[in-house]
Amino acid sequence: MVSAVECKIVVVEPKYQMNIGYIARVSKNFGIRKLFIVNPRMKVTGKSAVKFAKHAKELLDNARVYGSVEDATRDCDVVIGTTGIWRKARKAFKRISTLDKALARVSSIRNAKRVAILLGRDDTGLNAKEVEMCDIVAYIGTDNDYPVLNISHALAIMLYELTRKRFSFEYSGLSNRRRSRKELDYLFRIFGKTMEGKRVRDKRAVMNAFKRIIYLSQPNDQEIHALITALK
Repeated sequence: MVSAVECKIVVVEPKYQMNIGYIARVSKNFGIRKLFIVNPRMKVTGKSAVKFAKHAKELLDNARVYGSVEDATRDCDVVIGTTGIWRKARKAFKRISTLDKALARVSSIRNAKRVAILLGRDDTGLNAKEVEMCDIVAYIGTDNDYPVLNISHALAIMLYELTRKRFSFEYSGLSNRRRSRKELDYLFRIFGKTMEGKRVRDKRAVMNAFKRIIYLSQPNDQEIHALITALK
C-alpha cells in the first residue's frame, strides 16, 4: 500500500474508445484528475469514450498526449508496468513481482514522490522494449485459463491497492456511536420476556448464548434498536 505518492496514469497507444472511457471513469473513482496518453489510435473524446467515462469526461477533455513512453514518464521517479504475459518480462530480464510485492518495493524507494502506472495497449499490451523501461513489473494473479486482464480492470485493482489507506473507513451503518450498556441491557430484558411462558428447559443457557452472539457480532445502535423492535 502506497499512500504518500502521486499516481500518473500513462496509457500506451489505446485502440478502443470504450477502454479509454472506462480508464477515465475508474481513475476519477480513485482521485486521479488527469490522464496521459501515448499515441492514441482512436479519438480520445469520441462518442463511445465519453459514454463509458460517465462523469469523468473532463479527464478525456484534458488528457495530455505524448509521442513516446520516454516523454510521458520522464518526470516520474518510478515506473510500474503490468503484464499478463511472462515471456515479455523475462525477455527484458525483468523480475516480475506480484502486485503486493511490487507496491512494497515502491514503498522502500526513498524520495519516490511520483509513480507512473504504465498501461499497455488494449489489444497487445506492452512490448518487450517498454517492459524494459519499467522499474517494476507487476503481475496480478488471475486464473490460468484466462490470465490477461482488460487494462481498465487491471488499473482498478492497482489504484485500489495504491490508495486504499486514503479511502478506507470502518462501516458502522447509519450510526457511528458505540453501543451503550443501557441499550444492551434493555435488549436482553426484551429477549428474556420472549421466553416467558415458553417451554425452554434451560432459559439461562439460552440467554447466555444470545448474549454471546450479540457480543461477538458487535451491533451498532441502529441494529440493536432493530432487534428490540422485532422482539417487542
